[in-house]
Amino acid sequence: MPKYIFVTGGVLSGLGKGVVTASTGLLLKSMGYSVTAIKIDPYVNVDAGTMNPYMHGEVFVTEDGGETDLDIGHYERFLNIDLTKKHNITTGKIFYSVIMKERRGEYLGKCVQIIPHVTDEIKNTIKEVVRESNADIALIEIGGTVGDIESLPFLEAVRQMRVEEGIRNTLYIHVALSPVISTGEQKTKPVQHSVNELRRIGIQPDIIVVRSPRPLEKENKNKIALHAMLPPEAVFSNPDVDTIYRVPLILHRNGYAKYIAEKLGIEYREPDLSKWIDFVERITNANKTVKIALIGKYTKIHDSYLSIIEALKHGGAWNNVRVELEWFESTDIERGLINVNEVLKYDGAVILPGFGKRGAEGKIKAIEKLRERGKPLLGICFGMELMVVEFARNIVGLENANSTELDPNTPYPVVDLLPSQKKLEMLGGTMRLGAYPIRIVRNTHAWNMYRSEVVYERHRHRYGVNPKYIDILESSGMLISGWSDDGYPELIEIKDYRTIYFGIQAHPEYKSRPLRPSPVFMYFVKMLIPE
Repeated sequence: MPKYIFVTGGVLSGLGKGVVTASTGLLLKSMGYSVTAIKIDPYVNVDAGTMNPYMHGEVFVTEDGGETDLDIGHYERFLNIDLTKKHNITTGKIFYSVIMKERRGEYLGKCVQIIPHVTDEIKNTIKEVVRESNADIALIEIGGTVGDIESLPFLEAVRQMRVEEGIRNTLYIHVALSPVISTGEQKTKPVQHSVNELRRIGIQPDIIVVRSPRPLEKENKNKIALHAMLPPEAVFSNPDVDTIYRVPLILHRNGYAKYIAEKLGIEYREPDLSKWIDFVERITNANKTVKIALIGKYTKIHDSYLSIIEALKHGGAWNNVRVELEWFESTDIERGLINVNEVLKYDGAVILPGFGKRGAEGKIKAIEKLRERGKPLLGICFGMELMVVEFARNIVGLENANSTELDPNTPYPVVDLLPSQKKLEMLGGTMRLGAYPIRIVRNTHAWNMYRSEVVYERHRHRYGVNPKYIDILESSGMLISGWSDDGYPELIEIKDYRTIYFGIQAHPEYKSRPLRPSPVFMYFVKMLIPE
């Protein structure tokens, strides 16, 4: 039978449950067990695809085209595995399934209720994903905060799973905050209250992971353990760290993996963390720095671009450099609140993805300045499309060239809606999503990155470079260095550019891993290192 580890959170959101879940999985996988991870999101949306990043952070795309919660990205990066759209369970998915069953008559004669029908659907969905993953151990993180009305059906379902699966096959980990107030005192009352709320629902945590700005004091550890009816060795400190990749090492140093093995009745094997330690040391010991300007429209919440941030860190670590990021809100550039010349002070720049008209002209202004100075430039998805717009306007001379997303009446639609997107009636889950092949042109930066004729990168877009303008773009110096199977440009460069000018329609950041960095970000960071 598979083992189930359920991770809940208390006090407030954003505590790092996803990192704790991913770190737990890394330790168990490093012990030789097959591990999978599931994220439960209590919102009624079917998936994260239609939400603004300010509402929920970035939308992480899986290999099979799922638009999921960003914690799925943490799981993939730490566990070095590909998950699927099924690994992100939402209230919307559960209710949709239950309602469809009711309409088909599968509940004939019954009054369909939260208990047992919704909770049964939750349990069956979890078990199906674990069965398909063929995992020894499954980690299930329940989003939100204990006490939220939205998460109650999920908490009830996982409470029932202990009864059904047995105490040796289930484990409850609770992550809660111990704040440090202005007097310098570390307070435990928030942890106590969140444990109380969890127990009121019927779940007694087996382990408590305490988030705090500094390591948990021994007296406070004992106080939390006593209040939660746990031995002190079941309470683990998870203080603020310089990099999230250090979290599994801290937990392991305090006996976390061994305690989990004891509670689940599995053989403890010393985790092989040698490669992970090497990666963390590379981040810590880098003696050179590269500074990168990030230009986007959702910069007030950096989690909007979480996978890009992490991919740049991966590329930096394996190039033995520290990556420093400076954020530029493209809307402020557009409005003249930021001098666009500021972006020239950095070693390179990334034009970030993001839909819609707001901030687009600010990105185009930045692209123009960076291109004119020959600065290293990377454009991702919408960023690449705007690089094509800027090139068409200022190099080719197509005045008012644009994307039809931004100006449906542009005289030169150098970026246009893909044919597959033109007759859609539904917006959710209908973009060009997931992994598609890209055919690489030799003797290009793209070839130097990938060293392969065909690569697969994950996509999330409705628009693409209009094939009608390829000849005029290329005759003016643009180079299409990667193609889709249906003849659309996937990668762009400029011939004889002084450093690197590279646009990619896909999102290579989604496949970057700490121990297997994205070739795009690895190469881009390398090009920034001063000789």
